[in-house]
Amino acid sequence: MNGNDFMSWVLRSPFHRLLSNGMMLITVTGRKTGKKYTTPVGYYEEGGYLWVITSRDRTWWKNLRDGAEVDLLLRRKPVKAFAEIDLDEKAVETRIYEYLRHVPQAAKPMRVRMEGEEPNPQDIINTARHRLFVRIKIP
Repeated sequence: MNGNDFMSWVLRSPFHRLLSNGMMLITVTGRKTGKKYTTPVGYYEEGGYLWVITSRDRTWWKNLRDGAEVDLLLRRKPVKAFAEIDLDEKAVETRIYEYLRHVPQAAKPMRVRMEGEEPNPQDIINTARHRLFVRIKIP
């Protein structure tokens, strides 16, 4: 069992509360294959949206290029939603500031140095080159 399998198991189990306030499962449908792909992702909620940050190296988000319906397992409840990606580096930089405000413990793994309460601006620029956000409209 790999890390994603373990996270998926926990999020589907009665123990989901250990992770559900910042993790969920997202299922996307392959644009070409029609195959369903489910992966655990971290998120935060703001302004009627769930925001998911992911690496540009990952592949699951590529099925959302023009926006797409997704299935979520959010706090162990199935939810249908609409997801769009934001690849613009300047927009991603701005969103990373918000992300770190909501999830400050993510700074170190993202290699963003904190200077007091503020993230280092150059670290944000460097990180944004390799990340993107998925914006999910929740019903």
